[in-house]
Amino acid sequence: MSSCGQTDDNTGTEPQFTSQPPLIEKEYIFAIHPLHNPQRLFIIYGPLIDYLDRNIPAATLRLEASRNYGEFDKKLYARVPDFALPNPYQTLNSLQYGYHVIAKMGDDHKFTGIILVRRDSDIKQVSDLKGKKISYPARTALAATIMPQYYLYTHGLDVKHDIENVYVGSQESSIMNVYLGDVAAGATWPLPWEIFQQEQPDKAGELEVKWETEPMLNNGVVVRDDVPEEVAQRVAELLNTLHTTEEGRLILDRMPLSRFELANEQRYQIIGNFLQMFDKTVRHLDEIQK
Repeated sequence: MSSCGQTDDNTGTEPQFTSQPPLIEKEYIFAIHPLHNPQRLFIIYGPLIDYLDRNIPAATLRLEASRNYGEFDKKLYARVPDFALPNPYQTLNSLQYGYHVIAKMGDDHKFTGIILVRRDSDIKQVSDLKGKKISYPARTALAATIMPQYYLYTHGLDVKHDIENVYVGSQESSIMNVYLGDVAAGATWPLPWEIFQQEQPDKAGELEVKWETEPMLNNGVVVRDDVPEEVAQRVAELLNTLHTTEEGRLILDRMPLSRFELANEQRYQIIGNFLQMFDKTVRHLDEIQK
């Protein structure tokens, strides 16, 4: 058993694979970026990796979680995982280290950034955040940090000077910082917010989504360039058809997500264009940690 501006143009999304023969009885690490803390990540994504593992007889897949974004980045850029599910920013960066895109999470309409405040807060408009603290999971989180910061920038705030940005390590921590009143607002994205509402309805009831960004392309699935073609292709096929089986739909419901779909790196060029603009106008993006 194994131990996280959109375009409608779907042309050119077929993944590319290596031509090496499959390895027998090899373990492959599948790393998920910190969508949740490690314990929760295993609960939500463990069944997915188990499903892939059972349906690829020649391979053993093992889920690997990371405590924070920095730890995940170091593993990914050191080529430790064979497969990974990074956010779109990390997906683009991984291409420099010999990974390529084979699939992505669907539901691009859900890949937005949201900014939460307490219902009893006096924050009514973006300008009310001036001089206040705002929490985010990590500097490199696209939907939960970069997109909300761009939203604030386009609504009149100088992100580098008008507010205090606090990077707290996880989606749950960003939400809880708002609940506890440690920050005036906190950024996350819809999927962890939906789970928080389901599991902690009393706390969630004291919070509200004040602002939401425009959607962009969802998280990618990447494979290292030395993984055999047959193994990479089988993983892509299983992800792409996950929503067509009852077991698969139950796995997706945990995330919550309607489906995965095939993709390649060309789909993510729109993210690259956005990040270049963000770097020039809002704040410089961090150097990749090797």
